[in-house]
Amino acid sequence: MFSRRNRRPTSPELAAAWECLDGGDVPGALRELRRAASAPLGQVAVVVGRAAEAAGFDDLRKAATALAANPDRVRPLYDYGYACVERGVSYLAIPALREAVRLAPGSAGMLRELVSAYEDEGRHREAVDALLAAGDGLGDWPDRYLLVFNAVLAGDLELARRQHALLPTPADDTWLGARDRQNRVLARAATAGPVSPLDHSDLRGWQYVMGGTVLGALSPYGFDAGMTGRYAWFQDSHDMCLRGLLRLKAVLAAAEARPRSVSLLPDRGSRILGLAAAEVLGLPARPFEAGREDTVVIAYDLDDTARAEQGPEVIGQLFHRTPGQVLHEHACCWTDPPAVTADSVTLLHQSAVAPWDAGLRQGADGGVERGEADGRLEAEIAAAIVGADPTPDEGDGQTPADPVGRLTDFVSAVRGTWLQGDRARLGSSGPVASSRFL
Repeated sequence: MFSRRNRRPTSPELAAAWECLDGGDVPGALRELRRAASAPLGQVAVVVGRAAEAAGFDDLRKAATALAANPDRVRPLYDYGYACVERGVSYLAIPALREAVRLAPGSAGMLRELVSAYEDEGRHREAVDALLAAGDGLGDWPDRYLLVFNAVLAGDLELARRQHALLPTPADDTWLGARDRQNRVLARAATAGPVSPLDHSDLRGWQYVMGGTVLGALSPYGFDAGMTGRYAWFQDSHDMCLRGLLRLKAVLAAAEARPRSVSLLPDRGSRILGLAAAEVLGLPARPFEAGREDTVVIAYDLDDTARAEQGPEVIGQLFHRTPGQVLHEHACCWTDPPAVTADSVTLLHQSAVAPWDAGLRQGADGGVERGEADGRLEAEIAAAIVGADPTPDEGDGQTPADPVGRLTDFVSAVRGTWLQGDRARLGSSGPVASSRFL
């Protein structure tokens, strides 16, 4: 099974990962392991054990060592899968947990751990199939709830509604919040369905169903080449900031929301955008206060807010909704979503550079260089946003037309289910897939 020298795996799929570890490149080895899904579990465990030792993850090292010695026994398979999930490498857990469930099909704990690993990887259809395979042995809380949850995220609303109708009121109050959240998801789907296709390319529709977020703009690049309306890397501009604020204004009007102020969050980017929003919306700007009603809270990037002084406290306050409060985020990371989900988002990106940060530009020699950050006062940059050109980027011509009227028609249809409940983190990209870089 292994060569004698350093127990090197003989499987060709694992050679590249082993070579990365020879060079001390643990992240590189983990990337290569993602490509080695068909390699024998025992051999994969040897490589994972070596990577875990290099990273100082003793729990995973021990579990991998035990699995390498006994790759066909349930307990080592489960312990290894559990350790992989805990260490953030759920893709490595899935083959082991899947085998553990096959060998012990009646174990609810193993099934739930496998479902958790599938969820971490966004493989919701496989989570659904694993839960359905339990048949009559499927419990209600949490198992049938998880089936509904994953059916929604796989885009199968018919199955989700059918299974949701079978769920009784949970006997354990711990699940009441989850039940209410799921009720809101299906209510949003009911209002969005008549005006949005909710297919595997309907980014705006699914963002609303999953998290209650109104998505203001689609990326005009690469829609049919894997991006489906999301950005990968994005260098922002004053023009795009203004375009987002104007779309926010249209959204508020369509929803018949009547805020009386703009609330400024503590990070620099949010203060800049908030000052511009106050001008665009014709409202007074005030520092954020948790209990203020009928206000638009403006965030440039909620992850930046979380890193600011008092940011974690503010994020916690935003989780629970205040009456009449609308949370707008301009640039939201879809591959690592923020701790709270905004009610309105201009765009979704994997990586973005704010207009006032040090972005890339063309140098005098024609090459690309990094420019300098904009050190002007926040009010000056806000004024530049208000005076920018909001004309949409024509893009590559392959993205479906997205005039503001289409956005406002959508909002008018769903406004009865908008701004409801908490702002729980949206940890999945859902039924609409987009290409990403590692």
